[in-house]
Amino acid sequence: MLNTWVVLPTCLPLVLRRCHACASERFRTSGKFRVNANHKLIDAWLLALCTTCGDTTKLTVFERTNVRSVRPELLDRMHDNDPGLAAEVLQDPVVRRRNRIALDWDNAWRLDTSGSDDLDDEVVDVSVRFAARIPVRPVRLIAEGCGLSRAEAERLIEEGKLVSAVRLSGKLSGDFTFTLKR
Repeated sequence: MLNTWVVLPTCLPLVLRRCHACASERFRTSGKFRVNANHKLIDAWLLALCTTCGDTTKLTVFERTNVRSVRPELLDRMHDNDPGLAAEVLQDPVVRRRNRIALDWDNAWRLDTSGSDDLDDEVVDVSVRFAARIPVRPVRLIAEGCGLSRAEAERLIEEGKLVSAVRLSGKLSGDFTFTLKR
């Protein structure tokens, strides 16, 4: 039987960017947007606050864009400060590259194993799904989900008792499956 685990975000990740006021490198997004129109052109930013001094930074969502090229429902979501939109914006690689930021997902996600009862079986097949693109070490997920230490999970990989079609070292943010043989 195939078990399904889901990696779920619990809150918005921290934004890694240098603060101009205090040289801290962590910002917490408030989920609030600022939209400014100038004739036919529109700018939009996601606001973030420095975790140390509280200084505000603006993460550019779009800049000097013709207002007709922006979907009306997107503008409505920005005006409503939709937290779901803030998560989508932070996940967008174009926005991250434009603003030269990275995301810190530490303590911002959890693993839902849905009470997998058959983890003591001889062979366990697990499908891991990501609700958001959260980079996590597969060994950490497997250890947490199976109640193992990370060292024990790495030993099982070396012995060939923990196998997957993807590389289990490094970080992943996409769905994968693995098989654990006891």
